[in-house]
Amino acid sequence: MLETLSLMGNGFVSALYPVNILAMIAGVTIGIVIGCLPGLSAAMGVALLLPMTFSMEASTGMIMLGAIYCGAIFGGSISAILIHTPGTPASAATAIEGYQMTLKGQAGKALGTACIASFFGGLLSCISLYFFAPVLGKLAMKFGSPEYFWLSIFGLTIIAGVSSKSMVKGLMSGALGLLLSTIGMDPMQGVKRFMFGQSSLYEGINVTCALIGLFSMSQALILAEAKIKQRARATQFNDRMLLTKDELKNIAPTIGRSWIIGNLIGILPGAGASIACFMGYNTARQFSKHKELFGHGSYEGVAGSEAANNAVTGGSLIPMLTLGIPGESVTAVLMGGLIIQGLTPGPNLFVGETAKMTYTFFAGFVLIQFFMLGIGLLGCRGFANIARLSDAILIPSVTILCVVGSFAIHQNFVDVVIMLIFGVIGWLARKFGLNNAAIVLALILGPIGEKGLRRSLLLSGGDPRILFSTPVCWVLIALCVLGILSPVLMDKMAGKKIEEDE
Repeated sequence: MLETLSLMGNGFVSALYPVNILAMIAGVTIGIVIGCLPGLSAAMGVALLLPMTFSMEASTGMIMLGAIYCGAIFGGSISAILIHTPGTPASAATAIEGYQMTLKGQAGKALGTACIASFFGGLLSCISLYFFAPVLGKLAMKFGSPEYFWLSIFGLTIIAGVSSKSMVKGLMSGALGLLLSTIGMDPMQGVKRFMFGQSSLYEGINVTCALIGLFSMSQALILAEAKIKQRARATQFNDRMLLTKDELKNIAPTIGRSWIIGNLIGILPGAGASIACFMGYNTARQFSKHKELFGHGSYEGVAGSEAANNAVTGGSLIPMLTLGIPGESVTAVLMGGLIIQGLTPGPNLFVGETAKMTYTFFAGFVLIQFFMLGIGLLGCRGFANIARLSDAILIPSVTILCVVGSFAIHQNFVDVVIMLIFGVIGWLARKFGLNNAAIVLALILGPIGEKGLRRSLLLSGGDPRILFSTPVCWVLIALCVLGILSPVLMDKMAGKKIEEDE
């Protein structure tokens, strides 16, 4: 206990270093800009700017990526409120009440509510991050090769199932990622596999190039094939953004409920902020004393949606850091960032010297919420103008950043080619309804699962019963089944309510 408290205290001291403060400010600002641009996403923003963190300390790099993540989730509410176009899917429910408030001349109040609710949702999610992550980390230390095999299968099934409208297409996405993960040298025997004579593929597909291609370049291609859009002009607003004491008191229970909802959905791998925002919004409506305002501009609805989607941020980091299973597509990219820094997600992040980096990131994640509140309240009027940026500027800007970012990894043009190939793969995947998050997750988890399976069979002399030899294995097998069935469960929880709102 004393050791944990010491790590927490030292984490805050390290997080307050000037370089980390600058990383928070820059990350939150960039994230908000990306979030309020319709068509872009938090995952795309983190993937696009991942190369910027290569030369940073691991803790500083992760803090910056975490700041971009939080900023982008909040930033989506700006365009949702002002031009009725959610910047990210996580703000889809915010647009329902937020835009109605704008039409009533209450855009400032709507933005202030979104900012304050986002702050409290993200801040409260840090509680579970601090207390649940180390406990799960200690549990993961007991895992052997069979457990790691089933853990990788669990990660693949749940994100493939929840993140795709079709379970079959979700599993197909995972299978494609697994196939791509076999490129490179065999981890057990050193045999070349699908390298096509390219020595640069010795260690397999570069994860960063794949991330940039799948999430960023593919989005540029999607935007490019459509008619160039000139965004609607953002509404000018002059009303007060800060809420009164009574208004804050009124939304406090809503924020509390949405925090619990968002945190639980974040911890459940694969669910994501887009589901949380609708569940938070519907819960706010059910418990509201002023149900008649919903659909006509209720700031309680804005608070319920924004608190829930921001509460997902801290919760989704827990399975990624402790078990190596990203909670959603953004944490899949963050996981790639950890691997690039030479760190393996799992129990080792909470012991030894690595624990200092982990707790510095945790402390930074807490401070990020305060910077998001300040920058959001002070800069909303300026960010509102960014929301109407034309695709004619957006597409070439994203493309240039993709090329420069992938080339900067090893100063090798082969990485640019790999990024472009994955950009086309990501574009085709979207066309056919496959899921890019499942592809990249399989690319990361595939080698872990392969090593776990082959080492288990090696230890048992080829006897497959070793894969069913411990209670933990059976628990993970049950979770795999639950992961495959999770789309049905999610539809029952959120599907009918979303249809009612639409």
